Amino acid sequence: MNTLGLSIIMKMGCICVKEHININGIRYVVIERLGEGGFSCVDLVQNTTTKKKYALKRITCHSIEDQKIAMQEINYYKKLRHPNIIELVDSTFKGSADIIIHATSEAFLVLPYYKRGTLHDYLTLRSFNKSYLDVIDILRIFLEVCEAIKFLHDFTPDPIAHRDLKTANICLTEQTDPILMDLGSCGPAKVQVCGAQDAQKLQDLAAERCSMTYRAPELFHVESYCVIDQRVDIWSLGCVLFAMMYFKSPYDIVYEKGDSVNLAVISGTICFPQGEHFSDDLHDLVRFMLKVNPSERPFIDAVIQKAQGFKKKIETMV
Repeated sequence: MNTLGLSIIMKMGCICVKEHININGIRYVVIERLGEGGFSCVDLVQNTTTKKKYALKRITCHSIEDQKIAMQEINYYKKLRHPNIIELVDSTFKGSADIIIHATSEAFLVLPYYKRGTLHDYLTLRSFNKSYLDVIDILRIFLEVCEAIKFLHDFTPDPIAHRDLKTANICLTEQTDPILMDLGSCGPAKVQVCGAQDAQKLQDLAAERCSMTYRAPELFHVESYCVIDQRVDIWSLGCVLFAMMYFKSPYDIVYEKGDSVNLAVISGTICFPQGEHFSDDLHDLVRFMLKVNPSERPFIDAVIQKAQGFKKKIETMV
């Protein structure tokens, strides 16, 4: 065999080799990369024995602090059991992070794989031909997301805030039931800010972990002495509902125009597209949540009550 032929075969061999990962005695083969973020990536993997597919989240840790954050995420997955919150199948760490010797570790989280992808994917597909969702479907999905958020906000002994609620963090089952995922930014619902240093730290963390076009105004400019609570998620819920109606968050639209998201959020600017696709009642539900002043923003129970009332009103008219 000539050198060229051998070289081609060797290259082909390299292309065909799939990565295998052993997690607590179970072997998985990596099929493809599903997504990548600033702190992690997600691969589609298959159990080599059962042939069942999963989503494998990989978090690279560059320090002991990174490892603590990854472990905190794993712990949230383990204790937050709800039909509309993604479950953790398995997890492990490989390696040991040490900033002094430039070593890293990696956290592996095995999660269910949803073939339909995320709510963001679903809305993107429908946006191509302006195929608007039916109001009843919007409210059904929205109320199920609300139930997941209520579970977090009512969690005992300490309520929890998600802090990165967005359409890309909501998976859809085959029946289009929403499943809240990515608990990496979860934390205690109430955060007491005592001074400029605390405020800057929380603001920087929000800039890293909370998506800008779904981020509550109080996280853009954190006051030196204040309490940030779970109503940051209510703002994000308002943006999610708007996106379910018009395919994007109101501040995605601002961002795409090249305007300042920061200024638009702080001013509470909401521009509903012209047309008669949705009633004023649904627009009012969005406005109900997108209150710039967090003290004027409702808690999750009031949101659910208002959404359920509107849903019943629609159903009686059908």
